[in-house]
Amino acid sequence: MLGRRQIREKVVQTLYSYHQNPIKTDVLEKNMFTEIEKIYHLYIYQLNFLVALKDLAENQIEIAKNKYIKTEEDLNPNLKFVNNQVLIQLEQNEERLSFTSKHKNLNWELHDDLLVKTFQRIVAGKRYQDYMADETLSFEDDQKFVGKLFLRYIAENEDFHDRLESMEMSWADDFHVANSMVQKTIGFMKAEHTMHTLIKMIKDDEDRQFAKKLLLQSISHWDSTEKKVEERLQNWDLERISLMDKIILIASISELDFFPLTPARVIINEYIEISKVFATDRSQIFVNGILDKYTKDVSRA
Repeated sequence: MLGRRQIREKVVQTLYSYHQNPIKTDVLEKNMFTEIEKIYHLYIYQLNFLVALKDLAENQIEIAKNKYIKTEEDLNPNLKFVNNQVLIQLEQNEERLSFTSKHKNLNWELHDDLLVKTFQRIVAGKRYQDYMADETLSFEDDQKFVGKLFLRYIAENEDFHDRLESMEMSWADDFHVANSMVQKTIGFMKAEHTMHTLIKMIKDDEDRQFAKKLLLQSISHWDSTEKKVEERLQNWDLERISLMDKIILIASISELDFFPLTPARVIINEYIEISKVFATDRSQIFVNGILDKYTKDVSRA
């Protein structure tokens, strides 16, 4: 599920979109939750890629068995990868199967060029070869292998990233969120029982209301919050602040003002981390300075 930081990120992205193209707040709110739901599509797409790697391996084993001249390896293939217990659990996951059946575009074709090239890279790699050569069979080893495989060949795969961007522009910004969800899914799996559900995007109504309130309060108090930022600038004009820095400050000050139960330092730290994702290296220092001054001025603990 999205943590509060990821929810804050989506609010910041939505505010940026609003500044570029002001629309009715009810439409904007709906669009924000639609964008959140798109992360779930990306999450399923990545899980399907892992399952497709297993399917491709099985397909190649079958092709080898039907060759006219067969090698010993063709006749007695190493099945450790296709029998990986984590991949089997993902393959059989009911929620993944159900969602994919309704969204066919999230499927991977076995002849897909990116899938085939990635599989070839995996098979040629030392980690795969060591895994296949190790005769030890354990759920923990399978889990560790799939986790590392995901990081190396999906999360850190620039070609995979380019594919996502070509399919859905917002996926490029949300890739890190979906990556975290996949890693958690792999880590949550247990040998003794099959996981039938997956991670939800919004944990509960409290989180949904948090996202909605933060968005609407930021918009409805935009001008007054912008003035609060301007009052705390030293030798700097408001117009010279980058749009993203300004939006991060508007969202964070809105949260400081309208969510009094959340400690100020927690809020400040969250938006410093968000500035690392969306803004420049210097932004985190700037954001920290403005927010620190604001909390001291209003005696916000």
